[in-house]
Parts: sequence; structure tokens; C-alpha cells
Amino acid sequence: MAHRTERRRKSATGDIERLHGRHVIEEALRAGRRRLHRLLVKNGGVGPDLERLIGLARDVGLPVVETDSARLVEIAQLGDTGLQGAILEAGPLPELGGVAELCEAVGGKQGTRRFVILDGVEDPQNVGGIARVLDAAGAGGLIMTHRRSPPLSPALTRASAGAIEWLPVARVTNLVRALEQLKSEGFWIVAADPEADMDLFTLPDRLLEGDLGVVLGAEGRGLRRGVQAAVDHPVRIPMHGNVASLNVATAGAVLLYEVLRRTSARVGEVGSG
Repeated sequence: MAHRTERRRKSATGDIERLHGRHVIEEALRAGRRRLHRLLVKNGGVGPDLERLIGLARDVGLPVVETDSARLVEIAQLGDTGLQGAILEAGPLPELGGVAELCEAVGGKQGTRRFVILDGVEDPQNVGGIARVLDAAGAGGLIMTHRRSPPLSPALTRASAGAIEWLPVARVTNLVRALEQLKSEGFWIVAADPEADMDLFTLPDRLLEGDLGVVLGAEGRGLRRGVQAAVDHPVRIPMHGNVASLNVATAGAVLLYEVLRRTSARVGEVGSG
């Protein structure tokens, strides 16, 4: 159902993006959310890792083209570092047009949905790290703005170790409006805020029940004032060292896994009753 509502975006270089790194290519082939063109592999001496990629490509009817290593480096335009003997040529990742489409695409039982919303996080490495955490923690989707956020580029895909290939992503124009729309759909909005009165680890369980939107702001700037005003429960991650802040992807990991820990504990209690 998600594939019918997702919209194809235009990349800066047209409709073809080049992915490299065997793990990234494998996730792109397995997820099947891109329009696939061809898999380029170095000729001669193909090992088991490349054989697996070739097998996955052939399983989905993708042409496999052998070429020499120098030509692969030329096509990749980034040197031999991280190339690992293969390039996947594919269309860009699809993006959803807003909150309603994201809720429809993700589906799931009401009260169990988890989305992450980014406010001004512009570094692809950070967004990729956050996507990797979302996938690992079982969160359902990511919301970003059209402005002040990076494209879903091959660099971001590499930073996410391929996790973004599986993750529904929605773009919105107005983040405050998107938060209000989530709240109208039954979501509580939680945000990491170093100035918040509430400590994440002493936060009452009842405030983390139901559908949750977790807002993460840019390092340094934090959340914009309008976004802060739309948050239901700002929470502070306690700091005991000499450095007063965490990387945004690390802060997201702490917050999401605390939500996951408490949710898992409640599910266990219900199951054992």
C-alpha cells in the first residue's frame, strides 16, 4: 500500500543515483523501494559477497553488467574508497507528501505508532545515524521539512548503513502544522530538550503511552520556538559528565530506546497476566 502513495523525487543528477558499498546495495535490493536500473560489478575474482548481490539482483530481474575496476571507479566519481567492487544504478528513494500519507503508509495498530520528527537537522551523517536508530528501535517513520533538511542522497543512505531504504519518509512544509496534525491523529509529541524540567528516566510511564512523535532539534540551535510550543512533553536527558550535550543521533537513540524499553515492559506485563 505504501508504494501507491509514495512520490518519486527528482535527484540533482536526474533519475539515476549510484549506490556503492555491498551492505547498502543489498538493503536497496531487498527493500525494493527504488526503481532499479542495473548492477555493475567488477569482472573476475568475484567473491561470496558479490555473488550474493548478483543473486539478489537476478532474483528481481535486474541486469548485471561486469566491468573493470577502473571503469567502476570512474562511474562512481569518488575514488576506490568504499567501492567494494559494485555499483547499483537506481532511481531516487520515494518520499511521502505529508502526515496523512505517512500514517496511511505505515498503518499499524493505533497506540503503537512511533515517528521521529526532525527540526533543522541538516547534516546527512546525523540524519543517516538517526535513520539507523529508528530502524533498530522499530520506529515507523521519519518526518522532515522541505527546507533545512538534506535530500535522501546516496551519502545519507551510506550513513544509515542502508536503513533508510526501509524507512517511510514524509516531507512537510510547516513543521508546527505537521505536529498539530499528528496530535489530531491521537499522537503525543515528546521532544528532547536540555532545558526541560522533566527528566527522561523519571518521566511517568503514562506520558509515553499511545502513539508518539519524537522531535529532535539541530545541535546548537535546538528546537525553534514555535516547535517548542507545540510539544506536549519536553524531556531532558540527564548529563553527568563535563560535556553538556549529545550528538543528535545519540540523543535520539537514548530517547527511542527508553520508549522501547518501557513499551516492551508493558507488553510483557500484559502477556504474563
